[in-house]
Amino acid sequence: MLTSIKLLHTVIWAILAASVLTLPVAGILHRFGWAAALSALILAECTVLAANRARCPLTDVAARYTDDRADNFDIYLPRWLARHNKSIFGTLFVAGEAVVIWMWLERG
Repeated sequence: MLTSIKLLHTVIWAILAASVLTLPVAGILHRFGWAAALSALILAECTVLAANRARCPLTDVAARYTDDRADNFDIYLPRWLARHNKSIFGTLFVAGEAVVIWMWLERG
């Protein structure tokens, strides 16, 4: 069961990480509808995290199946990335939003 939870968590993480990385590209290409959709998806995840005390709900589910509490016990990521995930992708998200806003304002 833990393997299934980790796999699901990793797939969801990959979709969200790809969304964060794609966001500034959408802005540069003036695909503002796509940028809005990506932003909404990422902000929905932020809402889920905020409602769960900054933890993914899948972390709590995975914790039922192991006593391990390493930073990556619940996801297939390197430990350093699991540890710094929110700060890395949070920074990239804010930067991506800045690019989108800048491109939107400059579209003239």
